[in-house]
Amino acid sequence: MTVSYLGAAVDTAAIDAAISDFFAERRVETASLGEDFAATVAELEDYVLRGGKRIRPAFAWLGWIGAGGDPGGPIAAAVLRACAGFELLHVSGLIHDDIIDASRTRRGHPAAHVVFAERHRMRRFSGDPGAFGAGAAILVGDLVLVWSDVMVRASGLPADAQTRLGPVWSAVRYEVMYGQLLDLISQASNDEDVHAALLVDHYKTASYTVERPLQFGAAIADADAGLVAAYRAFGADIGIAFQLRDDLLGVFGDPAVTGKPSGDDLREGKRTVLLATALKRADERDPRAAAFLRSTIGTDLTDEDLARVRAVLTDVGAVDHIEKEIARRADRATAVLEASSATNPAKQQLAAVAIKATQRIH
Repeated sequence: MTVSYLGAAVDTAAIDAAISDFFAERRVETASLGEDFAATVAELEDYVLRGGKRIRPAFAWLGWIGAGGDPGGPIAAAVLRACAGFELLHVSGLIHDDIIDASRTRRGHPAAHVVFAERHRMRRFSGDPGAFGAGAAILVGDLVLVWSDVMVRASGLPADAQTRLGPVWSAVRYEVMYGQLLDLISQASNDEDVHAALLVDHYKTASYTVERPLQFGAAIADADAGLVAAYRAFGADIGIAFQLRDDLLGVFGDPAVTGKPSGDDLREGKRTVLLATALKRADERDPRAAAFLRSTIGTDLTDEDLARVRAVLTDVGAVDHIEKEIARRADRATAVLEASSATNPAKQQLAAVAIKATQRIH
């Protein structure tokens, strides 16, 4: 495989090439399972490579560079393949998320369970198309989760690096499951506590988006404890800031940019930090607005309802509070990074990625 690099930054085309090579191996491996399975593997590869910013592999790569990894060295290609495993882990979560949230689109295209339900209809299979679609998507999400581990383990990294990264790779996978379950419980119980929402953000987003990927790269390079601690502090703040930005985009974002209908989080009744903050402030300042939010969130909002909810979130100061919290966490993370022993090229790239991941998108 030809891998191209731009300084310390990882080339996303190289990540995609690594993923494509991995799927080519899987096609050979599963060829005997029949045409339907082959079509599923092809659809899964398209799903993985369609859209997305490769944020998690980028953070893992930069974690390695920051700990002294050589982008032109003999194990660089293996490191890249291992880092790319994070994209498969991410896709597994997306597929399962869309089933849990009953979301019909992802990245501007039909969600996986919707695709499989349509295949059921087109093939005139027996039974319920929706149940088939959900079942198939759950299994495919599980399959890509398993394959994420295969991609890391078969990356070609030296045995000592594999030993060091093992505990980190295990932690990131079970922590994202903790976050998923916490999110589901929080939503079902109508939990309005800001701390509970932040706990979900930490495990469901910050851990596997920034914190653990950085630690993953550091483990490959055998980084010292001080740099690992700095990475984890940076990752926790940037990861939560990233999710807070995503919460705002879920309510105010342009579907052409986000790839999902605006307001879906509100229709699903997601207990985000944004909503918890708005309810707390509305209870203190405008009980009627608080009652309106509680009676509206989790219902099939019309465009008019959505406009009113947006107005309340803004009027009670929740939006401004979240913007300030994003900025506060980003500033704190940047300060920790700057004071760390990470290499200068990695510091520059990490700061740039952090800004891009948390910036406003109009």
